[in-house]
Amino acid sequence: MVESGGWCESRLVDAGTVKIVFCGLGVEQRIDKCVLPNGLVVLGEPMPGVESVAFEFLLPGGAAWMPPGYGGAANVISEWVFRGAGKWNSRQLGDALDGLGVQRSSSIGSAHIYLGGALESSNLAPALALYADVILEPHLTDEQFEPARQLIVEELQSMDDEPRQKVMIELRKRFYPDPLGRSNMGELDELQSLTAPKVRELVGAYRDVQQTILAIAGKYDFEAVCRQIESVFGPHQPQPLSAIGLGAKGPAYTHIPNEGAQVHIGLMTPTARFAEEAYYNARTAVSVLSGGMSARLFTEVREKRGLCYAIGARYHSLREAAGIACYAGTSPDKAQETYDVILAEFHRLAEGISAEEMVRAQIGLKSSVILQSESSSSRASAIGSDHYMLGRVRALDEIKRKIEATSVESVLGFLRRNPFREFTVVTVGPREIRT
Repeated sequence: MVESGGWCESRLVDAGTVKIVFCGLGVEQRIDKCVLPNGLVVLGEPMPGVESVAFEFLLPGGAAWMPPGYGGAANVISEWVFRGAGKWNSRQLGDALDGLGVQRSSSIGSAHIYLGGALESSNLAPALALYADVILEPHLTDEQFEPARQLIVEELQSMDDEPRQKVMIELRKRFYPDPLGRSNMGELDELQSLTAPKVRELVGAYRDVQQTILAIAGKYDFEAVCRQIESVFGPHQPQPLSAIGLGAKGPAYTHIPNEGAQVHIGLMTPTARFAEEAYYNARTAVSVLSGGMSARLFTEVREKRGLCYAIGARYHSLREAAGIACYAGTSPDKAQETYDVILAEFHRLAEGISAEEMVRAQIGLKSSVILQSESSSSRASAIGSDHYMLGRVRALDEIKRKIEATSVESVLGFLRRNPFREFTVVTVGPREIRT
């Protein structure tokens, strides 16, 4: 047992599993971990007092892993695999999942396809069995391909009516080096050229059990889960993915013409990655900028000057790079001033932060940790993400302590060592701006 700073960590090895117990501030948090012989990692966090359980499979094969010309294929795969698997046809599989009360979820990240669910805990084993069929034995019939592809095409086409979302997608494409910034939704021309045989080949190529993570939170029997997953996934031979080769970033400024009545501004600047020690200072700085209605961007740009109807900034990190992304929606005649004031607020941040701003930022960040700790779905997602990004799972008390350890001096020191110099900017609307 190692003790440090009022918290402790103990590791118990039992039948191939590792149980990590975090004790701090009078709260015990346990993380279960098992690495199966085939390399698949199973993580769990029991949540006393709940009768539900949530799980999420992190499957290698996100947008950045798709070959050139296959933008959107990961999205199609995440839909297609649920249209018949194992002994179930599409209708039977949907009925079986609904009969277990599974609230399904799926999404695409830069590195992973995420397939998850939340349900009453007594139905976990049959639900995992169905998901194993979906992952290992999807039918992937030609008949079901077109409905799956068309659903994703329609979802992407709907972005024309959501310029706020579109500007941020286009911003990430240009901010991160290719292929990290590729749109999780794909590209319309590439989606329309996809065929069932092309995408079917990808499913086999990206089904690498050795790089798969299963995260569970709520009420469960961890040893039973590990035995089940080991039995169904078996001794599969890994098909390691080659490393992603990083290309160039996009242009510093891009304007996308749109005849709407607003100009949508997105800008992004580099900052500390999730795995870096400076991460908490970066997050606190973002919270000072945009942690609520009393934060600087809302106060200075919207309230005092009335320049825009919506504004906000958020931290965004991949394993390889991170940035602070800001959005503002305004009218064409105010777009230039809105951009100029936003940029000034980014630069002014390093000049000083008040004690009151610091307290509000820390409280906001800690509140988000507390809210996340009460949701089994959020915890399953968080522990899976932690393991992928850090190789370990952070204790909630560790996160709180790191937030509390930030100070005006530490945040200002970070900002002065890492000044905001490079900005990637995208605008959507009838008028360009000067950058």
